[in-house]
Amino acid sequence: MVTASDLAAYERDGYFVARGLFTSDEVQQLGAHYLRMHAREMSEKNASLNDVSQMRDDDPLKVWPRLMMMHRRDDLSMRWLLDARLREFLAALMGGEPFAVQTMHYFKPPGARGQALHQDQYYLRVQPGTCMAAWLALDDCDEDNGCLMVVPGSHTWPLLCLTGADAKQSFTDVTVTLPEGQTASPVRMKAGDTLFFNGQLVHGSEPNRTPDRFRRALIGHYIAGQAEQVYKWYFPVYRMDGTLVDLKESAVGDQCGVWVNRNGQAELEYAHETNNTRIFGPH
Repeated sequence: MVTASDLAAYERDGYFVARGLFTSDEVQQLGAHYLRMHAREMSEKNASLNDVSQMRDDDPLKVWPRLMMMHRRDDLSMRWLLDARLREFLAALMGGEPFAVQTMHYFKPPGARGQALHQDQYYLRVQPGTCMAAWLALDDCDEDNGCLMVVPGSHTWPLLCLTGADAKQSFTDVTVTLPEGQTASPVRMKAGDTLFFNGQLVHGSEPNRTPDRFRRALIGHYIAGQAEQVYKWYFPVYRMDGTLVDLKESAVGDQCGVWVNRNGQAELEYAHETNNTRIFGPH
């Protein structure tokens, strides 16, 4: 059950961890299932694994790439995406019934790079409203093996413009910048804990610096039930009972912000960004 203090924490910070939402047996079942899927799809060179083609041969992510959109081809993934426990938290935190659009699985083996700071809404382009993630830890995670890092309260910020990321630390090549004095904080989790976070929340992760610990995570992405548009990669859209929703495709390009320092104060300067080109306007 979602309590008033849970809601208050989410509204303050932009995220909330539901401790032990999934049992040890469920976590083991899910972990074993995605190991089998990994072995099968690596042997089949599944199209969803095409993001490994540009990686160096010694990159551990080339052996352990993320799985994408598993629910489109896998019944267990679809059942998890629509799980009643997830729906309860999502509906309470979002203030209404969510729609389901995406599944991902990250293996994050020892030595793997992390992912630079970003906002999920930049990619999903939900209109109106925003998106939300349900991030289930399949392994205990901390700073050593690259737990998620979040910027508490950043869910109140607008979308931030992208800039280049350090490819030695991140497997993605773009990031967002933070205002002076703001830092990301670790979210330490046990296997079975589920992190729910707002699509505007700035988050990412550091590399896995352990010699022998994976940091596996199963992620679902959802959008506000009042949404009318979402970006084209996220169709089909499902209600939580599994029926389809008819939405429109949102356009590429949107207003975004860049943090600047004016008279010792951090302020946002707004731009309109289309195809990675920034056109600055009034602020």
